[in-house]
Amino acid sequence: MVYVSTTIGKTTTYFSNASLFNFYCRSKNLVDDIFGSGASSGRSLLQARKACRVNFENFKNYTILTGQCKGPKYAPKVCCESFKQFACPFAEEISDLTTDCANVMFSYINLHGKYPTGLFAKHCKEGKEGLDCGYY
Repeated sequence: MVYVSTTIGKTTTYFSNASLFNFYCRSKNLVDDIFGSGASSGRSLLQARKACRVNFENFKNYTILTGQCKGPKYAPKVCCESFKQFACPFAEEISDLTTDCANVMFSYINLHGKYPTGLFAKHCKEGKEGLDCGYY
């Protein structure tokens, strides 16, 4: 869900914390599915999701993120700011939990940046509304 608030002539869009959290949960389930946890949870959270309309495979510039957010220490302020620069233009699509956009986006981010699982979900929090995408 994308949260929008209005402040006298200014509309602010938020990238939902729920989409970060849900991706983190789905990615843990995906890893369990790939490497076999031995437990069957029944219906997968990845089922019945609509395809993402954003083509993250051919996205123009992952260096917005990978050029700034570097390990091994992954400075939270730098990583979160570069994540917002990368993700906020797609906040509406990524926050739509009926699509696979968050999963696809994070898969390609991790392919290009090889980030630890949950890095952005753990460190990028700006309140209950989610990440403030008002400037992007």
